[in-house]
Amino acid sequence: MADWEDIRHFLALARCGTLSGAARSLKVDHATVSRRLAALEAALDVRLVDRLPRSCRLTAIGNQVFERAADMEAEANGIARLAMAARAPLVGRVTLSAPPVLVAHLLARHLPRFRAEYPDIRLSLAAEAKQVSLSHREADVAVRLVHPTETGNVARRIGKMDFALYAHRAYANLERPDHWQFIAYDQSFADMPQQGWLLDIAGDRPVACELNDISGHLIAARAGAGVAGLPSFIGDRDPDLVRLEADAPTFSRDIWIAVHRDLRKTPAVRAVMDFVSTIVAAEPSLKT
Repeated sequence: MADWEDIRHFLALARCGTLSGAARSLKVDHATVSRRLAALEAALDVRLVDRLPRSCRLTAIGNQVFERAADMEAEANGIARLAMAARAPLVGRVTLSAPPVLVAHLLARHLPRFRAEYPDIRLSLAAEAKQVSLSHREADVAVRLVHPTETGNVARRIGKMDFALYAHRAYANLERPDHWQFIAYDQSFADMPQQGWLLDIAGDRPVACELNDISGHLIAARAGAGVAGLPSFIGDRDPDLVRLEADAPTFSRDIWIAVHRDLRKTPAVRAVMDFVSTIVAAEPSLKT
């Protein structure tokens, strides 16, 4: 009989394509992934993976086992969701995944209120830019800035995040738009919509610095490093910053909340979703 933990490690390797990638996704070391794979191959008495110099490739039988194993994982996760849905109302641990900008600048400051209203719910708040899989139970609830499309999810739009240009009120070139220098994302975020919007505005004007998170942009703008494109709910609230008028199109991103359909009526999960929706609705700059 194959061990489920061995199968779980094999699934991660098959999806990531490398031992190191699988190790990162499972939060273990690569030796553990290698050992688990070897144990599964020994139990099944077949070679599932060809180990190449820089990657791992599934064998023909490995691909077949992967398909069956993925079905097993889906069923196991479904059992876990049903069990969670059957537990006592308003009790338990709920994992909420949300973009770092919303975690750091909105949700985290409301945690005391949530705790006061729901003392028996342990809210685990994860700041993640990546798309998480609710089907694989990487989170119970997800807030995203793009429409979630994973099969089995139920999603709805709860708000809109407007962006504008901001600089420190003492920024040297505040009244000289032709001398503005911009605070942008680094190349790893080249496809991010707000990066394209900002660079279109910048045009031929220079980028002063690149940072890979919105909190860094805020700090750099406060320090007078240049002009930043920030969510209005952050920039308008900061006393050190002023909103700049520019001859440019407006820009915004929709805010979505998603849950797997098996959990959407679970009382604790429902409480978290309603709480997040209420917080977003209460922010004037995040209105729908």
